[in-house]
Amino acid sequence: MEIVEDVVIVGAGVAGLTTSLGLHRLGIRSLVLESSDKLRITGFAFTTWSNAWKALDAIGIGESLRCQHHLITSMVIASTFSDKPPSEAPFKGLEVRCLQRRLLLETLAKEVPNGTIRFSSKVVSIDESEGHFKRLHLADGTILKTKVLIGCDGVNSVVAKWLGLQKPAFAGRSAVRGNAHFKSGHGFEPKFKQLVGKVGRLGFLPCDDENVFWFFTWIPATKGMEEDPIKLKQFVANELKDASDEMKSIIANTSLECIISSPLRYRNPLELLLWGNISKGNVCVAGDALHPMTPDLGQGACSAMEDGVILARCLGEALLKPGVEDDDEEYKRIEMGLKKYGRERRWRSFDLVTTAFMVGFVLRNDGKMIRYLRDKFLLGFIGGLLLRKAGFDGGKL
Repeated sequence: MEIVEDVVIVGAGVAGLTTSLGLHRLGIRSLVLESSDKLRITGFAFTTWSNAWKALDAIGIGESLRCQHHLITSMVIASTFSDKPPSEAPFKGLEVRCLQRRLLLETLAKEVPNGTIRFSSKVVSIDESEGHFKRLHLADGTILKTKVLIGCDGVNSVVAKWLGLQKPAFAGRSAVRGNAHFKSGHGFEPKFKQLVGKVGRLGFLPCDDENVFWFFTWIPATKGMEEDPIKLKQFVANELKDASDEMKSIIANTSLECIISSPLRYRNPLELLLWGNISKGNVCVAGDALHPMTPDLGQGACSAMEDGVILARCLGEALLKPGVEDDDEEYKRIEMGLKKYGRERRWRSFDLVTTAFMVGFVLRNDGKMIRYLRDKFLLGFIGGLLLRKAGFDGGKL
């Protein structure tokens, strides 16, 4: 027996749940299929810029999350190669916080109606069905039919593959991410601090009074290290032997279960700009399924929230417009709504993926000329660039 749905979203991550809640605010029900047996909270936290807070406000949960996270006042970038003082860029007029992933996903999940998320539901294949429906085959044998299919299923997206998008490329680097917990409080300034070194780049910023999120991007040279949190922690600690006591304490206060590492991947920017299908008929992608990018702008999750708000609005305009006479007309409206979403997100996705890759290249490059230019002139420019990419004019639902 086939289950029929109006809107199916594959993936209960940031993009999927933002889209689902956005649709719910408009009175449109969706079913979210999550392959895991619970919400995926790996990654611990992420920098949340003004554009993300505008998106969270649009779906009505911004204020509840603000009160649980510190407002970050500036970004400080230093280099181990330079005697030049650290470059500091104040966050004037911007709202920047370090948002804990668990709190975000739990808040999103609580706001959607009961039964919206179906766990342990892995999509293994997609095919066409009669009447413009898409048919989804799940690993447990379930078959669903849907009028609208939205892929928010990450870098290994089944939906993106169905659309013909290429597999994301390896950026040549990996990222270690961790969460340091200080039971008695950390006492750090509300600043986003980064240190560019010979092997990699470390960054950290406080989430609240007790938790500090940190990351270390590097070029992996030893196989097997990424699966071993003990080796990862020791590796990062060794790279920070000449760093400040503040940075050392963050690594020391990170438990082994709060350290992960993953390879960094990105989508070919030209595919996004020129030939890739963001949507086709009644199918589209959002979040990492659309624009996987390196973390050098801190815009991966932020842009996923943008996607969710804009997609919900475009789809709402299509589904809620009165006067639909038959299924063919409804399908045409859905198709046009998703095309509108794709037009709005194509350049933005291209811009963010390209800029993130170039910033990462400059910050990790150990060539003498690049290093000289970076340490003498570019650190302040990069700080300003991060601020400029935090704009979002997606509007309200």
